[in-house]
Amino acid sequence: MNRLFGRAKPKEPPPNMTDCIAGVDGRAESIEKKIQKLDLELRKYRDQMKKMREGSAKNMVKQKALRILKQKKMYEQQRDQLMQQSFNLEQANFATQTLKDTKTTVDAMKLGVKEMKKEYKKVNIDQIEDLQDDMADMMEQANEIQESLSRTYGMPDDLDEADLDAELDALGDDMAFDEDTSYLDDAANVPAVPNTIPGESEGEKSAEGIAVDEFGLPKLQTG
Repeated sequence: MNRLFGRAKPKEPPPNMTDCIAGVDGRAESIEKKIQKLDLELRKYRDQMKKMREGSAKNMVKQKALRILKQKKMYEQQRDQLMQQSFNLEQANFATQTLKDTKTTVDAMKLGVKEMKKEYKKVNIDQIEDLQDDMADMMEQANEIQESLSRTYGMPDDLDEADLDAELDALGDDMAFDEDTSYLDDAANVPAVPNTIPGESEGEKSAEGIAVDEFGLPKLQTG
């Protein structure tokens, strides 16, 4: 059958916005290169005209320059049109991609809400409240156990707090008495030890503190 009727041609893929933009930009770049080439020719003819005298030869060069200039203007117009087309395609592509992103975001949000509702059905608020109450009761029981374990043993029950306060005050008075340092003041008031022989007057002394007689000579010590 394929030999009789031939095979159907495969369908070409639909146009891609990105490929269209790339094609338009490529055409614009090609025209830009042509404009640059014409600029070089115009510069060459202009330099020639500066060196030539007025006459038919100069007019011929001028006509060539004018023809090149018209081509340049035509190419510039085509380039500007292609650049505008590329800009419009980019704006359309941006808007299309934004819509796709928005749809993806909305679909993700819908899926998220659906999953949240599904998981929320698995949660029982009453069970959570009961669990909180059970934990509070367990903590209260634990505190009672700790208080029971920290109870003191062997302490007399007939102690009067007033007697304990009086004994504590008396103990403070005893400690204050033990800390009395007035005896140090009495020790500080003891008279100094004399440095002279009993029965002997101090008399005169030299600058070095040695006792001297009326002639200024050191006194002899008598046994």
